[in-house]
Amino acid sequence: MIIYAGKDYNDVSRKAANIMSAQIIMKPDAVLGLATGSTPVGMYKQLIEWYQKGDLDFSKVTSVNLDEYKGLSGDNDQSYRYFMNTNLFDHVNINKTRTYVPNGLEENSEKACADYNAIIRSVGGVDMQLLGIGGNGHIGFNEPGEAFEKETHCVNLTESTIKANARFFASMDEVPKQAYTMGIKSIMSARKILLIATGEAKADALYKSLYGPITPNVPASILQLHPDVTVVSDEDALKLIREKGLL
Repeated sequence: MIIYAGKDYNDVSRKAANIMSAQIIMKPDAVLGLATGSTPVGMYKQLIEWYQKGDLDFSKVTSVNLDEYKGLSGDNDQSYRYFMNTNLFDHVNINKTRTYVPNGLEENSEKACADYNAIIRSVGGVDMQLLGIGGNGHIGFNEPGEAFEKETHCVNLTESTIKANARFFASMDEVPKQAYTMGIKSIMSARKILLIATGEAKADALYKSLYGPITPNVPASILQLHPDVTVVSDEDALKLIREKGLL
C-alpha cells in the first residue's frame, strides 16, 4: 500500500488525477471504476482541464460506476448517472455507451444486480477502481455489517444516510430508500485501487481501515488484503495515523 499526503483538498485532487491520468495514458482502453460524492469532484475537474489542454484522450476508455439509487432515472438530478454526466462525461470525449451505472429503474433487484455483474465481466474487469470512504468505513454503499457482501447487491439505506440525503430532495418521501452497489468482491477484483480521503471526519475511518482489524464492521478494512492500493489523503484525514507514528 502506498500513501500520498496532500496539503489540502486541491492538492489531493491533483495527486489523484495524476494517478488516474497515468492509468489512461499507459492503457488508453482502460476500464475505470468510478465513484460519486463530493470527494472526487476536484479530481474530475482536473482530468477535464487536462483533456481540454489535449493531454488526455478518453475515446477508448470504459467506465463502470460503484452504485446508483434504486428508483431514480438517469435524468433525475440526484441520480449518480446524472452526477457522472455533469461532473465528467459531458466534458470529455468518452463514449457514453461505454459508461455503465447500475440501472436504477430496474425494479427486480436480482435482475439489476445480475445484469451489472455481467457488464463488469463483459468489459474484462476493472483496471483502476476509484473509492471514497465513509465516516464509518463504508465503500460504495457497503455499510458496516455481519459479512462482506460479494458482488452487486441491493442495499437498504441506513436511516442516517436517508436523513443526510434529504436536503437534496423536496421531501423525505422522495429520498430513495434503497440502492444498487458493487460488492466487496467486485471492488477487490479491480487490478488497482485508488482511495481518496479528505477531512478530519474521515481520520478515524481511515486509520481503522488501513491499520485496524479486517472486519465487515469496517468495510474498507478489506483493502489491506489487496495487492495494489494507493491512498491519497490530506493531513486532516491522516491525523490519527500520524499521531500513532505509522506514517
